[in-house]
Amino acid sequence: MRPLVALVILHATLNVALHAQVQFHHLALNTTDPESAMRFYTSHFDCERGKFDGKVDAVKVQKSWLLFNKVKQAPAASIESAIWHFGWGAEDMKKTYAAQLEKGTPFDTPLTDISDLARVPGFYYAYVSGPDGALIELNTAAHHRFGHLHLFSADPLAAAEWWAKHFGVKWPSAGRTPIREKRMYREFQVGPSASFMVGDVNVIIYPLGYLKGRTELVSTQRRVVDHVGLAVPDLSATLARLRQDGVRVIAGVKKMKGTSVKVAMIEGPDKLAIQLVEHRAGQ
Repeated sequence: MRPLVALVILHATLNVALHAQVQFHHLALNTTDPESAMRFYTSHFDCERGKFDGKVDAVKVQKSWLLFNKVKQAPAASIESAIWHFGWGAEDMKKTYAAQLEKGTPFDTPLTDISDLARVPGFYYAYVSGPDGALIELNTAAHHRFGHLHLFSADPLAAAEWWAKHFGVKWPSAGRTPIREKRMYREFQVGPSASFMVGDVNVIIYPLGYLKGRTELVSTQRRVVDHVGLAVPDLSATLARLRQDGVRVIAGVKKMKGTSVKVAMIEGPDKLAIQLVEHRAGQ
């Protein structure tokens, strides 16, 4: 085998190995009162208090984290960035909604039937108005865990292709061809759209046209949901690969504040800030 060919094969093999180990790691939220925010999440949803890296107060949501950054002024919460909302599932949405109302949970959108959109009979959702205006969805699912992150994009299919290229997500699903035609639902544009898994979290991308009148998205940084965190096995190698592929690096390798964990920040599609977190086997 020629040396150049061998190097190309080795590089491709390493990329596949790195892709396969990328996992959803955290959502970072800006808040004026971290303690109050953590109490809210742990008392309303399936999650628990924890210590990230054994040092930083945080909320553990199954296999990932909610990390909180204290800010002096309330962060922007209007829907202007790529991050729309994040959410938990509910096996019985009517029962869950009633229980949340009993707790006094503030809702931005009440219990709503969207069975025709989901193409699943009895599919309901509701939006909780969370701390600092964070939008949190509860929706019909086969579980009650932290289940999804919903994004906007000027080009959802191109955004999904970006995720597939750089982080190896499986999109489109085997045997499926992406639908590129514009689709409407109750006067809102819902297609073309994309959906894929990052670890145990479903990432869904809707077209920017859903937000009537908005033609561009602002950076997610310094807003109520500041960025998305992805765990990678070798941060330096991943960052070098992304730089070579032309991905914008916002911040190079450093230690996350208050921890011994190495992180770096890149910009994804539609000014989505993504923090890469080094997480080696056994950690």
